[in-house]
Amino acid sequence: MRVISGEKRGLSLKAVPGSSTRPTTDKVKESIFNMIGPYFHGGTALDLYAGSGGLGIEAISRGVERAIFVDQDRKAIETIKKNLQQCSFEDHSEVYRNDSARALKALIKREITFSFIFLDPPYAKQNIVNEISIILDYELLEESGMIVCEHDSSVKLPAEIGKVKVYRSEIYGDTTITIYIYK
Repeated sequence: MRVISGEKRGLSLKAVPGSSTRPTTDKVKESIFNMIGPYFHGGTALDLYAGSGGLGIEAISRGVERAIFVDQDRKAIETIKKNLQQCSFEDHSEVYRNDSARALKALIKREITFSFIFLDPPYAKQNIVNEISIILDYELLEESGMIVCEHDSSVKLPAEIGKVKVYRSEIYGDTTITIYIYK
């Protein structure tokens, strides 16, 4: 795993030890950022099931000003912190060990909005539609923001969820990327 492009292009990233996470492949990560960017001028990202932190780190490398990383796995949190340190991105990030529901509640209280929200839950524990509904109900997504979902290709997400619609959807083997924007 590595940073694909931007300020830290080519820098290696550590994977979370063990089999508790499924890292986004470099090919899929590059495709995601070609669909949503490829480069940015500021903004804030939320990497809700961060794993190794690869998506949020890639966003910062490509110009996002700040990213919040959330994962409930202790090893994942340690790996994210090491990867942020490796990239010298500690000043552009916040890292929290929490489950997604509690993390969203905490973010709602802080009244933060995001330019990009990355949802890459474990395939066995996907609750994407419900989480997008919460994100929309509490206005966590900026007006011009995007929600990027990485999910098993057997899971078919709806064309519309509340105030958002599918902007793009691409299949990469057993992984599908579905991107939502406001209607």
